[in-house]
Amino acid sequence: MTNRYESFAALAGDPELTEALRRGLLAGLAVLAVVIPPSLHFGRQADAPPAEAAAVSRALPGQVSSAVTRLAYFGSETPSPDARHVADWAAHSGDHANKDFVIVDKKHARVYVFDARARLRAATPVLLGSAPGDHSVAGIGQRPIADVRPEERTTPAGRFVGERGRNALGEDVAWIDYDAAVSMHRVRTSTPSERRLERLATPTIADNRISYGCINVPVEFFETHIAPIFARQQPVVYVLPETQPVQQVFGSYEVMGTHSADAGQRPAHATLRSLTVN
Repeated sequence: MTNRYESFAALAGDPELTEALRRGLLAGLAVLAVVIPPSLHFGRQADAPPAEAAAVSRALPGQVSSAVTRLAYFGSETPSPDARHVADWAAHSGDHANKDFVIVDKKHARVYVFDARARLRAATPVLLGSAPGDHSVAGIGQRPIADVRPEERTTPAGRFVGERGRNALGEDVAWIDYDAAVSMHRVRTSTPSERRLERLATPTIADNRISYGCINVPVEFFETHIAPIFARQQPVVYVLPETQPVQQVFGSYEVMGTHSADAGQRPAHATLRSLTVN
């Protein structure tokens, strides 16, 4: 009686049986190729998903960190920590409602204009209210400018929805706080003794406090970067505080990340306030 190995050897010489076995083997391999996941073909797991798909990771309370964190782009500018903080927070949180936005840094007498993707368009020195402080006196927008006392000439801090309008002289302005009659407008030179143009040109910030509360910007900058934005939308304007913590004013949080790229109306005809002439 032959054993199983001898029987197989005897049958192996049969051509029809050999061909049937070959076809069966190939069919079996094809089935395995479909059933076994590609990640196991070479004895390893599939590649991990790219970092761009990662969700916001864990962070300390009050902080947000992400593998892909949206940050503001300041280009060659070197902003103050507060300006950087608010710009990054606005970009990361979307607080600017996907609109262009403006940051007014009172401590450093500088304005930054960003596009909807938080990329800096332009920056410039500005003139601000002569009195320090982050609040406007109640009802000040209804008072004649001559009745505004020196200590009341503040530029209020906070988040504002800007709007295009005109002042009592018919000039186009960019309203910041309509009720307080605070706007952003071209620098005024009607009083030569104030030397407003000279103040803008000096490298210091000590002489940039001269207005009744409005934000004076260079004429060319206003016409090129401010007026067009306010003409087509209502940009968010963040006026940074000088006497309060910035996070307290905006309810902002610290965004953790690296800056590799750096190294929402009132019709215009109704917007009239005498305080803009300052």
